[in-house]
Amino acid sequence: MGKIFAIANQKGGVGKTTTAINLAASLAMLEKSVLLVDADPQANSSSGLGLEVGNIDCTIYDCLINGADPHEAIYTTDVPNLDIISSHVTLAGAERELFAINEGRELLMKKMLTPMKSEYDFILIDCSPSLGSITVNAITAADSVIIPVQCEYFALEGIAQLLNTIKLIKRKLNPDLQIEGFLLTMYDGRLKLANQIYNEVKRHFEDLVFKTVIQRNVKLSESPSHGLPVILYDADSTGAKNHLALAKEIISKNG
Repeated sequence: MGKIFAIANQKGGVGKTTTAINLAASLAMLEKSVLLVDADPQANSSSGLGLEVGNIDCTIYDCLINGADPHEAIYTTDVPNLDIISSHVTLAGAERELFAINEGRELLMKKMLTPMKSEYDFILIDCSPSLGSITVNAITAADSVIIPVQCEYFALEGIAQLLNTIKLIKRKLNPDLQIEGFLLTMYDGRLKLANQIYNEVKRHFEDLVFKTVIQRNVKLSESPSHGLPVILYDADSTGAKNHLALAKEIISKNG
């Protein structure tokens, strides 16, 4: 039985999509079957894996709002073992449409993805930078949450709000929900600030912080424009090695 991870942080620019694309690809390269679910209306995970988003016939919006079979929304990628359910800008309007559903609107993604746990080792959901209905759906569907935290000023801003949301979802909708870990991203060991934030996050969250740290890396920034995860764009880059180490850490923890 597979495991579902929501990659969430309502603060923008912390590396959620970068983590989603490259962790998914790294797990797949380690011969795990992986489904990446793009639950962000910006659809950057989809384009970052080479999909032409405007030409996708069936997206996560169709599954959540129109009841489409999620298998019709699955597309293969250039990475062996990695499939994706694409997003689309129409997902932005889904927030409003979900409010029109009186009962069970927070459970739509759970109903959609839970049966697919028998088909994949890992299902990763790339959440939007908000705590709206779609993100609540993603966290409700998840077994565990990965929280990227950038090693920059105001790194912990908004984390308390996210943790409160997770606590509320755990109490009301998903009693088995866990925090998989806090992932430090955009780390530059030469900067005093980066080391201060690393130490502060470790002090706050202790063993919940991943051992792997994602360092600042030019190749990580370049690879999405080529529609490739960094492990295919430059396998020898620091970004590729970091995400491979993260994938191994997650496999070891969930073995």
